[in-house]
Amino acid sequence: MSEDSKQLPLITRKGALIDLLLAVLFFIFMREVLIPHVPSQDPLAINIVSSMTSFCMSGVFWIAAGMLRVTWVDYLRNKETETN
Repeated sequence: MSEDSKQLPLITRKGALIDLLLAVLFFIFMREVLIPHVPSQDPLAINIVSSMTSFCMSGVFWIAAGMLRVTWVDYLRNKETETN
């Protein structure tokens, strides 16, 4: 076996699901935080605007979580390589 096959994969199914779950929780949290900040009296408009804004913010959060995970795995790979 080559040395590359022994290394940790950068992206795993478990890691992607964890990131997705965290993004969904972040969406729900941010939607509740943003509701009082929507300048409208219409409940439908408030829900739409807070949901759309939370969706965009959750997308950025999901990308950042994935980048953090990949960076962390790469750091662990390099740390393993240095010790061997």
